[in-house]
Amino acid sequence: MDDKKILSYMKEMLNSNEKLDCGTAFKIAKKFSKNIEEIGKLANENNIRIDNCELGQFGHLDFEKGKIEVLKELEPKLDHKRRIFCEEAREIAQKSCGLKSMRSALKAYKIDVKYCKLGCFKEKKGKQFVIRTKTWIENSDGDLLFGKGKTELLELIGQTGSLLHASKLMGINYKKAWMHLQVLQKNSQEILVSTRQGRSKESGTKLTPRAIELMENFAILQKDIEEYANKRFKELFLKHKKN
Repeated sequence: MDDKKILSYMKEMLNSNEKLDCGTAFKIAKKFSKNIEEIGKLANENNIRIDNCELGQFGHLDFEKGKIEVLKELEPKLDHKRRIFCEEAREIAQKSCGLKSMRSALKAYKIDVKYCKLGCFKEKKGKQFVIRTKTWIENSDGDLLFGKGKTELLELIGQTGSLLHASKLMGINYKKAWMHLQVLQKNSQEILVSTRQGRSKESGTKLTPRAIELMENFAILQKDIEEYANKRFKELFLKHKKN
């Protein structure tokens, strides 16, 4: 296929910013039976910039709340720096969750994408220093009131509407999930879920407004702590780099 013909079509498909959307590039590759790398190279050689990465690395595509079930599919593919190949992330999205859920999970769980198939961004060079924080809330006896581990169950209940389905996604049995939930409710002294019983083992479980409020507040707290920790880390450990 003549590259001039592909290039002409590519220019016709530019968005309002005179850039080629990532999703459009993949469609062009399919239309002309080309490797996506060839489309990226052709765009680069002709100074056509790529826009709106479908994995959310740049651009203005919309997001939704990150889903833990997507994270669980991603985790086996992550390297020690919590990065995933562009190709692998897209394959998981196509097989199970869709690109919107994929980019939302990547953003929510701070997972980087490496080796863009269109060649849009280069791998970071040199050593990077990152501060990590872990936050949980406990009472004076050391009992967990709220934290990321066990409250993963609440997120899954909110997403699936079922304690049974949530337990399966967590890889634990129903009884253990139920016990996790009871411990959370006892220690926090809050009613976190409401369950409607029916003929089946469980007709439906949903989060109470208070549970949603606690989860949202905990997420804000985690973000604030992380931002402060990163700010102080740069002030204390990286200030010499500015000189």
